Amino acid sequence: MVEPAEIRRLILLRHGVTGWNAEGRYQGQTDIELAETGHQQAKAAAHALATTFAVTRLVSSDLMRARQTAAYVAEETGREAAYDPRLREVCAGEAEGMDRAQILERFGEMPASWEPYGGESWPTVAARFSAALHDVAETVAPGETVVVVAHGGAIRQGLAAFLGWDPSVVTTLAPLTNCAWIELVARESAPGLIPSAPWRLATYGMGAPIS
Repeated sequence: MVEPAEIRRLILLRHGVTGWNAEGRYQGQTDIELAETGHQQAKAAAHALATTFAVTRLVSSDLMRARQTAAYVAEETGREAAYDPRLREVCAGEAEGMDRAQILERFGEMPASWEPYGGESWPTVAARFSAALHDVAETVAPGETVVVVAHGGAIRQGLAAFLGWDPSVVTTLAPLTNCAWIELVARESAPGLIPSAPWRLATYGMGAPIS
């Protein structure tokens, strides 16, 4: 089926795997590079996105793991990446570099907010990420597809805020695997039809295998 030309699309792509991801260590805003497998994941995802969608723009978090992932999308699509620090992962303060067992030993539980430990709260992350996404969304013309490269936790929190969901909905969303993506679509309602939400979740957790 041929899609209507007026459809606007946002693709939210998580970065490839890093060494800290593989070790289960909290990265937050520590600037970690992709592992070799992460490069392979990013290359596969970029090729899949470029062959599935006519990507017109590319926006990325400015952290290295996202920048490196975006570089593969840029290579496949010919679109130069723009960088926005509002798309960064949550700052986890003192917990960055720790694994879950170390966090539980240090804090006694998994903190609901990293603010008391030099980091951010999830509502803060949701607000800044969704603000960046709104800025992008407002400039997406009919027929355009924009890829946004960012981080798993920030994407889920920002997605919920962007779509106007209650924050509790985030707990029902499965974590995104590395280089998985979310597709959001928008289109104008035709006369006589029930109006739809400006942006809707079309797919969640899509990915491409490493060849």
